[in-house]
Amino acid sequence: MATTGKQLFTTLESDGTLTVAIEEVSFPDPTGNQVLVKMEAAPINPSDLAILTSAADLENADYSTGKFVANMPEPFNSGARARHGQKLPAGNEGAGTVVATGDSDMAKALMGQRVACVPGSAYSQYCIADAAMCLPLGDVSAEDGASAFVNPMTALGFVENAKMDGQKAIIHTAAASNLGQMLIKICQEDDMELVNIVRKAEHVDMLKGLGAKHVVNSSDPDFMKQLREAIDATNAFYGFDPIGGGQAVDTVFKAMEQVAVGKMSEYSRYGSNQQKRMYIYGRLDLGPTILTPSYGFGWTLSGWLLTPFLASAGMETVGRMRQRVLSNITTTFASSYKRKVNLEEMLTNDAVMDYRQMKTGEKYLVTPWA
Repeated sequence: MATTGKQLFTTLESDGTLTVAIEEVSFPDPTGNQVLVKMEAAPINPSDLAILTSAADLENADYSTGKFVANMPEPFNSGARARHGQKLPAGNEGAGTVVATGDSDMAKALMGQRVACVPGSAYSQYCIADAAMCLPLGDVSAEDGASAFVNPMTALGFVENAKMDGQKAIIHTAAASNLGQMLIKICQEDDMELVNIVRKAEHVDMLKGLGAKHVVNSSDPDFMKQLREAIDATNAFYGFDPIGGGQAVDTVFKAMEQVAVGKMSEYSRYGSNQQKRMYIYGRLDLGPTILTPSYGFGWTLSGWLLTPFLASAGMETVGRMRQRVLSNITTTFASSYKRKVNLEEMLTNDAVMDYRQMKTGEKYLVTPWA
């Protein structure tokens, strides 16, 4: 018997019209290694906004019950040409109860269990998920388990990546985020030095309260001095940046080079040969990434995405990471939410305008059945 329920879809037309709407749909029966999950909770992460709202003009959008229609300005509309005319689901991750399974043993073993999953269609009352990507939550609530994947596995991934590259220290920008707070705890547990860059004095206090040793405030007049001192103390020439646009990465590279040059015994017109590496893993700033290379020639900037990292890390590492998340889901990897909304409330003017700002500590949780 077909299962029906509400699901959110986002469609961008070639003329720049973005329609995000809730529809009543039929969900297919799971086959093979698939499971059908009755979704109970799904967070709105910054990574979800790329497909949900992107850079659309939400102030002047047309809002009605369970729907909004907005205009996507250039160059963002042309940049998203590949999705023009496609009706896409949204919601990277969430948690719920398995109510039907395919015929594989792995899928059948999950029947009736509460799981965290990454279906890519979590803003829905039901979704089809791959059993191999489901994390049985045991006694953990759906609300506690809803954010068990993206932020925890990303933060753990940073530390795993650093270890693989022989690094003993990391720099993290926009470090007051939910993910940033998790990273502080992981680095303490794993003896990894961490330099945290934040924008506000209260964020400095908050992270110091979590036991962070090195927290620098980019709003302070002596920010560069603070940053150089933290890099010098930790030997951090390796970092992760969720901002993407503007000069965040450029600033870090400059500080790294200034520290490296300070350690040189003789002058070189090419700068230091200290290797400096930064990964961009988000686009909190949708503007261009501005680099003004004045930091020698030993620097690398690349993108970092969780799914390819997990594919390259191998099943053993991924299994160990998942087990660690599950064991510490209400401590190290706990997420907090500003507000809970159902599917219709998620598309109201006040909710959309609020969560699209991606403010620190103000994450929304979608509860599809509320």
